[in-house]
Amino acid sequence: MGVSGCGKTTVGEYLAESLGAPFEEGDRLHPRRNVEAMKAGTRLDDSMRSPWLAAVAERMKGASPEEGLVITCSSLRRIYRELLRVARPDAFFVHLELDREEAVARVGGRQGHFMPVSLVDSQFEDLEPLQDDEAGMTVDATLLVERIVAEVQTALAGHARRRAAGEL
Repeated sequence: MGVSGCGKTTVGEYLAESLGAPFEEGDRLHPRRNVEAMKAGTRLDDSMRSPWLAAVAERMKGASPEEGLVITCSSLRRIYRELLRVARPDAFFVHLELDREEAVARVGGRQGHFMPVSLVDSQFEDLEPLQDDEAGMTVDATLLVERIVAEVQTALAGHARRRAAGEL
């Protein structure tokens, strides 16, 4: 999870590969009208995000518990994460955190993505970081991908141990 440009796809692909889990790019689940709106610089509201979040939740619900799933989704607001947890109560969120300047630089430098730099500020306005009572972790998105993945693997292992021990 995180704002546009934080590295969700890159980290997600590496993490999925390291875990032997399937990977799903959540942006591919956006309805066409959302993609067109964002291309035009229109900020998505909750009613526009709703079908997309439903599609992400459906994909999460269909994932095999044995195989797992790594799926990217901005999940900017807590209410969005709660909706996804209804579909998959064992969901573990990884917030890839970076500052506005780095997000602008990354979004401005990438090719072929529908999210324009003009919408980066709106993502920061909507962002509600993970709270202590939410299953997940926050990681510095400017670290090397390999280090991020290693930190996530460690956190996932600890989370799995606590769940197995009935602590969660």
